[in-house]
Amino acid sequence: MRPRVIPVLLLDSRKRLVKTRNFDDPTYVGDPFNVIRLFNEKEVDEIIVLDIEASMQGRKPDRGFLRELASECFMPLGYGGGIALPEDAQDLFSVGIEKVVIGRQSTDIKLIATLTKNFGAQAVAACMDCRRSGGCYSVFADRASRKTADDVVAHAKALEASGVGEIILQNAELDGARTGFDTDLIQRVSSSIDIPLVALGG
Repeated sequence: MRPRVIPVLLLDSRKRLVKTRNFDDPTYVGDPFNVIRLFNEKEVDEIIVLDIEASMQGRKPDRGFLRELASECFMPLGYGGGIALPEDAQDLFSVGIEKVVIGRQSTDIKLIATLTKNFGAQAVAACMDCRRSGGCYSVFADRASRKTADDVVAHAKALEASGVGEIILQNAELDGARTGFDTDLIQRVSSSIDIPLVALGG
């Protein structure tokens, strides 16, 4: 598979495009519709939009907003944030979202398996936010504040076994740092799975 370029856009609760550093201090950087139009011109492979506050605030995806966003997007559009039930994914697909990204619920292997069975592996991605302690990486949720799995490789393998189509992987400590990817983390996970791995952060 050839490398893909996939911009990941972060939204806050006000539907504003923000930038974070180490998953903290969201800073306003622009209007998501304008940025979508910019990436249309650049002809990127796909776009992923993540609502970084939806799950923690218990909010469901905003179907009306996402319908408008999808209508502006000329390439495949993925979305993550507030997805906890198969019905949430169905609602998203009905408004033009082509891929759901599961973050906080990525330890719910039953949910992942149900989604991939109902909608296909190509429509489901899992996001793994990691932190390093010593020589080991653990998986975290809720903007990397709550540990959900001790072993990043074991978790990646469990996600692959559940049928997920791809994994989005990042070291939370490199979020917004612009210092480059964590190649050690990427190598550990990529060598342990056969599904596509998307590197994010840094």
